[in-house]
Amino acid sequence: MCLSRFISSPWAPRRAALGFAAAAAAVVALAGCASVKPQGPSTSNAATAVTAQTSRAYQGRFAVQYNDQNGQQRNAYGNFSWQETGDTVTLQLRNPLGQTLAIVTSSPASATLELPNRQPLTADNVSTLMQNALGFALPVEGLRYWLQPSPAPTSRAKTEKDPEQPSRLKEITQDGWTIDYLAYAEAPATGVKRVNLTRSEPPLDIKLVLDQ
Repeated sequence: MCLSRFISSPWAPRRAALGFAAAAAAVVALAGCASVKPQGPSTSNAATAVTAQTSRAYQGRFAVQYNDQNGQQRNAYGNFSWQETGDTVTLQLRNPLGQTLAIVTSSPASATLELPNRQPLTADNVSTLMQNALGFALPVEGLRYWLQPSPAPTSRAKTEKDPEQPSRLKEITQDGWTIDYLAYAEAPATGVKRVNLTRSEPPLDIKLVLDQ
């Protein structure tokens, strides 16, 4: 089943559960630091693009396609809850049946990964934690800004406006990632509704649907 079809169709619990324990642990890096260095020229300075906020919360669904440590392609699907307070992010991942699969708490000082029936794992940051546990890491620190949506202030980025609505971003290229904004919430709601994140090396495809 392709990822785009999954996001728009009813959940398929048996397919989603297949290989989900490892996949869920991987996706927890949605709450960690970017592991890919910026590549190539960029056209905008992101340092002035972000307005600090003290608290954010998101609920939604995710679909992830990635290669595991053995080079085998894996898919993971489910629901997520993201709570951000200051510099601390707590991310809870659940399977389509609502069962908690992983909880990650990330702050500048440390990161903790909790998996069912296992001792919590800790590290200085989520990138290190996920790299040691699964062999790769996801761009959590970037996601804290990309979901606003805005480039992260930690590196330079290339941005593209939506030609039909110039006040909205259509795409961000930053730290080796391409972030495509597919849909925004309809008024009176605000914010991003659907966003895809892709990286070529190592290959990774993340699709998010945010429930406003």
